Order: sequence, then C-alpha cells, then structure tokens
Amino acid sequence: MPFTADAIAAQQVQERLKSLQQIVHDIEKNASRKLKSLYKTSIAQAEQEEEIIRKALQKITEIRNIKNERRIQAQIASNKECIRRGTWMKMLSSSAQTLPMYVSKIGEEPPPLCGAIPSDQNYIAKVGDMVASLVKDSDGDGENWILAEVVSYNHSTSKYEVDDILKEQNQKGRHTLSKRRVIPLPLMRANPETDPQALFPQGTLVMALFPQTTCFYKALVNKPPPTHMDEYELLFEDPTYSEGYSPPHYVAQRYVIAFKQKNKLSTS
Repeated sequence: MPFTADAIAAQQVQERLKSLQQIVHDIEKNASRKLKSLYKTSIAQAEQEEEIIRKALQKITEIRNIKNERRIQAQIASNKECIRRGTWMKMLSSSAQTLPMYVSKIGEEPPPLCGAIPSDQNYIAKVGDMVASLVKDSDGDGENWILAEVVSYNHSTSKYEVDDILKEQNQKGRHTLSKRRVIPLPLMRANPETDPQALFPQGTLVMALFPQTTCFYKALVNKPPPTHMDEYELLFEDPTYSEGYSPPHYVAQRYVIAFKQKNKLSTS
C-alpha cells in the first residue's frame, strides 16, 4: 500500500524529532563537560584561596608571638612600665578579640586549647602564656581563680611560677603553684559555624572572667557564641538574685574555661 502524503509527513517529522533529540543530548553532554570543568576550576581556585588565607593567619600568629616575646624580654630586663588597671582591661579585651581562629579542614577535629577543648594532660604552658591560677587571698582566708601569666615551670617539682596579671596593684604578685592549680587558657578561638563541638553548650557550668575584673567565677552558659565574632552569654552565680544567677554578661572565648571544684585540689 503506497504511503499517503500524511504518512510521509509524519515519518519526516519523526526523523527530525529524533535528530533534534540527538542535538539536545549532544548540547547537554557538552554543557555537562563544561560545567564539570568549571566546578573543578572553581574548587582549585577556592583551595588556593584557602591556602593563602591560612598562610596569612599563620603570619598574624607569628607577629603576635614576636610581640609577646618582646614583651617578655622587656619584663626580664625590668623595663616594663606600670600599666593602669583601665589600660590592662582594654589590653585583655583586645587580646581576646584578636586571638587566632581555628579553621578546620573537612574531617579535621579541633586541637587542644581551641575554644572549650582542654589541654593535653602533659601539656606545659609556655613562658608568657596567660592562665587561670588558684591562689590564696591576700588575707589568707580563702582562694580565688585569678588571671595570671606564666613566668617559669620547674620540671623537677612540677610547679609553675606565675605572676598576677595586675601584680602592680596587688600585694602579692608572684605565686608558686602545682599544675593542678593552673589552667591554660585557649590559644585559638573556635568557629561556631564549622566547629560547634569546640564550644561549651547551653547549660554548661564554666569558670569565666567577670567583666572588668581579673578573677574567674562560676557561671552558667546561657548562649554559646553564634558566630566567630560573638562572645558567650553567661549567667554568673550570684546569691543576691532570687534565681541564684546574675543578669546576662558577655565574655570572650579566651576567658571561658571548664569549671573546676576547689575542694578537689591539693593545698600545694
């Protein structure tokens, strides 16, 4: 039976549709190859940028270390001028704000002394590092955790010598303490967006530097930092309030550490 004009037209349409379908497939395949190539290029560029940023952060850390070493040398040479309390408070705030931030790679875990991650058991704080130290009150009736600076560590006795950060204002500036009475402060900030596990979660009991003081007090984490630029929102233990805690105060990661019971510590 001869093909009718309609059948011939339909066959021609089908052939052209198949041809069009092949063209679309070729276009999509070519576009996919280009897209994959663009993805690979973008990933490579991002990795290069990441490496540059990490190198920049390392240089910043090196600059901080150089400045700290020069400050220590000035102290040893007794060239350190008497710094007023208000100036110290500003310096402590600046130190916390400019603390290096740890930026993890995929699959990496935050190292010790990053945010809430404690130091290793055998870790020895370096000369010039800031630490929390449990010292006796000037009247000898009690003990307080204070902000101090490491002067030396004696490996034979396993004891630190630390200076009260405000030794010019306080009666007793230098203390000899066992390791149990010294807690190293964080050396890096944790990024809440990439390493939330390196922060104290809401409801955790901690010790924190009360604002405008150099003493650590018991506090409750009300809110952890939402971004790397933010501070902890803390409720300090205060029996003068009916709830037993103060209104919220904000404290940088640098000055928030794990809570430690005094009565579990030795008297040395």
